[in-house]
Amino acid sequence: MSSKLYEKTGILSTFILRQDRFKIPIWLISIIGFTLLVAFSFTSLYSSDQERMAMAETMVNPAMVAMVGIGYGINNYTFGAMMAHQMLLLSAVVVGMMSILIVARHTRTEEEDGQIELIRSLPTGRLSTLASTSLVMVGVHIVLGLLTATGLIFMNIESVDVEGSLLYGAVLTATGIFFTSVTALFAQVSESGRGVAGLSMSVLGAAYLIRAIGDVSNETLAWFSPLGWVTRTEVYVSDIWWPVFLMAAVAVVIFIAAFYLSSIRDLQSGFLPTRAGKRNASAFLQSPFGLALRLQRTGIISWAAGMLILGLSYGSVLGDLDSFFESNDMMTDLLRPVDGFSLTEQFITLLMAVISMICTIPPLMAVFKLKGEENKNRVEHLLSRSVSRWRLMGSYLLIALVNSFVMLSLAAFGMGMAGLAVMEDPIDLATFYQAGIVYLPAMWVMIGMAVFLVGVKPSLSSIAWLYLGYSFITVYLGGLFQFPEWVTNLSPFAHIPQLPVDEMQYTNVFILTIVAALFMAAGLLFYRKRDIKG
Repeated sequence: MSSKLYEKTGILSTFILRQDRFKIPIWLISIIGFTLLVAFSFTSLYSSDQERMAMAETMVNPAMVAMVGIGYGINNYTFGAMMAHQMLLLSAVVVGMMSILIVARHTRTEEEDGQIELIRSLPTGRLSTLASTSLVMVGVHIVLGLLTATGLIFMNIESVDVEGSLLYGAVLTATGIFFTSVTALFAQVSESGRGVAGLSMSVLGAAYLIRAIGDVSNETLAWFSPLGWVTRTEVYVSDIWWPVFLMAAVAVVIFIAAFYLSSIRDLQSGFLPTRAGKRNASAFLQSPFGLALRLQRTGIISWAAGMLILGLSYGSVLGDLDSFFESNDMMTDLLRPVDGFSLTEQFITLLMAVISMICTIPPLMAVFKLKGEENKNRVEHLLSRSVSRWRLMGSYLLIALVNSFVMLSLAAFGMGMAGLAVMEDPIDLATFYQAGIVYLPAMWVMIGMAVFLVGVKPSLSSIAWLYLGYSFITVYLGGLFQFPEWVTNLSPFAHIPQLPVDEMQYTNVFILTIVAALFMAAGLLFYRKRDIKG
């Protein structure tokens, strides 16, 4: 009887791999590639013991401890200790996000869309869909850990030994499996895919926050967070394995709970009661803009809080960094020296470029929400009423434009407030804000591209994400890897003046604004003429 509960699990696992044949490899290549790239760059950035010890002194301040975890191996800050200290926790967070997004999609989201009901109508087991998703994700995380460890071993970097590399990969694997189990559990509890992702992300955020508070003020508190276990492995220093086994054991318990709840609940139901809505919608909610805003309200609020925290995090490291930058040749290559400005001020311009690209993500999501509604056949219902296509897409476009302003403003404000608190020679808040808000036209170009793609062919939306990734690599790492100037100039973010170091370039800003407007107008025009997917 129990075997029938998992009937056809293998076939469904193959089906999931077929569905995500592009998405999963992109996640793996991105995480592994970035890890190996950072490991390689550390050997050039901090080639001497003096440079590594200078960085170690920077990393022990409370702000950095809250961001990357407690320091270990600080007295002998080898390449391995530096790599694990600065990268392992952040990599684990990204792995957790990957697990949450993929598992939520293949469980509750597909159940919402009626796909699991269709699968259940075939000779499959009651628990086969959950088992296949869990099995695939466990396998993906094992591959991730093995490839990461193998890559680090074959790089043959001093102090990056075999045991430490295996532990590094095992930590990422255990973290991914843990958050796979958490998401699988919430997939039984919540009645919507958005609720599953929201609850799981909340656990991830709470784990990070509890660990940060514990690492700074109360070590006992940090042990209540799975991310606190990540930092206690002391990879490449003490190589402590038992936190990995602890995380795996907890994940098994959560998996058992998830499978039990799945076995006793009805399809399309959840264990969290759904809050009763109002009997009648307000006049604002009955408008296309009000409906679009209501659909994205939770995501906008979450991203806004995240951007403020991101700005505070970046600003917290703007202490006395000039002495460190001046002693590091690679950093001076990355930050071109400019007379009259400190290297810290130039570092702010680089951070603002990075922050602006991160702040571009929620506006793009706001535009592509319309694509998601169309894929779920909800747009037809709206357009069958007295709602024009221009008004419908214009509502999502307006939300994206306001979104870009709010996100960038919060990030710049947070960075400025934290910078004022830690810098010995503080820069006024208006300078921080100007350095950030000047990137709005580049963000508008990205929004315009998204509108154009939705208007022409929604299936091409991945082009916008790839272009944003391209911009990040060329603008952020262009100076380090000495890319040709034309390669960097293909990104709209490369044409923004780096205030306060550069003078304001109104021509560039004006041209970018015109390009963005043309993209938006073309997108609206094509959306008006094309067929709506049914």
